[in-house]
Amino acid sequence: MNITATLLLVDDQPQGLEVLARVLEFDGYRLLLASRGAEAIDLARRHIPDLVLLDVMMPEMDGYEVCRHLRADPSLALVPIVMLTALNDQDSRLRGIEAGADDFLTKPFNRAELRARVRTITRLNRFRVMHEERKSAADALARAYDATLEGWSRALDLRDHETEGHSRRVTEMTVRLAQAMGISGAAELEHIRRGALLHDIGKMGIPDAILLKPGPLDEDEWTVMRRHPVMAHELLSPISYLDEALAIPWCHHERWDGSGYPRGLKGEQIPLAARIFAVVDVWDALSHDRPYRKAMPPEQVRQHLAALSGSHFDPQVLRVFLALLDSADEYVC
Repeated sequence: MNITATLLLVDDQPQGLEVLARVLEFDGYRLLLASRGAEAIDLARRHIPDLVLLDVMMPEMDGYEVCRHLRADPSLALVPIVMLTALNDQDSRLRGIEAGADDFLTKPFNRAELRARVRTITRLNRFRVMHEERKSAADALARAYDATLEGWSRALDLRDHETEGHSRRVTEMTVRLAQAMGISGAAELEHIRRGALLHDIGKMGIPDAILLKPGPLDEDEWTVMRRHPVMAHELLSPISYLDEALAIPWCHHERWDGSGYPRGLKGEQIPLAARIFAVVDVWDALSHDRPYRKAMPPEQVRQHLAALSGSHFDPQVLRVFLALLDSADEYVC
């Protein structure tokens, strides 16, 4: 075997342990031997075996009780347990299953069958462990990526004080609206969350003189400002991890009637995630103070949004959003 598997053999009869060890030792396993239940539990906790071969009939603590103890330990909960028993009745097997056994071998066992079953179980267990380790590593990497995205978003908020907190608010509301639109897949919602969080990341490429200008922008300055979705695409598109999150940063300034930017997309040419976000983005901007104006009252915000249905916004998305506001006890700000 390329990777040495550890087997815990448990039998109160020295002859039984000797037979098990002799059958299995030539396959290169690392063997741990126990003749009592308490000893078996201690060895299992210290070594975390790849498989436990457990005799049922033992004094002091029988195999069923040992099995229950092993299953109660979180570090041993997934270790395969094969019970060795001369009892072949249904009740005995049901007791073993209830205690947590994965499989049974009837004594006297066939040596070739024992070796084959052990090889199969240890191989499958190793595959399971490797899969879980890879999944754990992937989850840790995803958390690290998301922490980086959160950092980028906070950096933009710190740079542009007038919109501080905007990214967090619109991200939360965009996910709520997406769910109200019937989007329920965890992966799709996560892509939407990341896209909303990074919606204005392209503004990192806008000069301070334009981004932080206290008064209205002139036409040349607006030309530069309108490039931030393109800059977002240029920044994020090389990152394959964010492929499915690009729709919002790239397309959230497109308009339902085709008058938006940067590409003049129209209607359903605009990705649904961007259509959802566009409503939330304008709602949040109007609902909060800016240096050049005060926040609008909630009812005035509603009226303004409704006036843009079919021009700026997808009418269906806007209807769902207004219904979502109606269903809330108060506006979420």
